Amino acid sequence: MKSFKYVVTDPVGIHARPAGNLVREIKKYASECSMSGNGKTVDGKKLMMVMTLGIKEGDEVELAFTGDDEDKAAADIETWMKGNL
Repeated sequence: MKSFKYVVTDPVGIHARPAGNLVREIKKYASECSMSGNGKTVDGKKLMMVMTLGIKEGDEVELAFTGDDEDKAAADIETWMKGNL
């Protein structure tokens, strides 16, 4: 398992559009992804589940990847989040 934590800097947090973009990026990888925030953990490949986390600016999220491409998935998604969230 490979994981990382990220503090959301986007003023509107992870609402519908950024959540959709994030899920689309995560789905590019074979690894399973769990996303945790605000005391909940959900499947990072399911848009509605990600949105139920209610992530706002300043909230910390943790993404954990498990699978054959977990290292690449974690590194790429962390880079993507830094540029987009």
